[in-house]
Amino acid sequence: MKNPESITIKESISDLKKLRLKQSVLYKQKRIDCLLFLKISKFKTRRELSNYLGIHIRTQERWLIKYKDQGNAFMLKDEPKEKKSKIITLQIHQGLSDKVKNPNTPFLGYWDTQDFVYQKYGIKVKYHTLWQYLIKHFKKKLKSPRKSHNKKDEQAIEAFKKTSECTGQNKN
Repeated sequence: MKNPESITIKESISDLKKLRLKQSVLYKQKRIDCLLFLKISKFKTRRELSNYLGIHIRTQERWLIKYKDQGNAFMLKDEPKEKKSKIITLQIHQGLSDKVKNPNTPFLGYWDTQDFVYQKYGIKVKYHTLWQYLIKHFKKKLKSPRKSHNKKDEQAIEAFKKTSECTGQNKN
């Protein structure tokens, strides 16, 4: 196995300690701790350091490679992991987009969306996958009205509306 490259840490120990105190997110604290412990040579091997931090040795290596390339900015940067969907292709995305934006023929629910994708593209997509995808990409939560009860009394509804309006006006 190849020995890892030695890395020079540009920041001073006091700067690293101050930076460590400012961090509120655990993984950022661990990244700064990694630099700090390497700077003061607290551990004999990088494996001991990774075990102490509770991270995999390969994670530590990736951090140090990115630190070497990008500097301290990487250690404090938030990187959301945006993965492209392997199931929902660009063609399916466009079809969903057209259907969602069309007010005349809306989806009645996520099960309807599942049927649409299966019938049009021949791909079975899980319910929760479509649910998350539509919320994330189209900011849509599909809602369908509940069925009305067949024994509902229309006169009782009107009476309720009239009394609730009256009580609201009397409180003024």
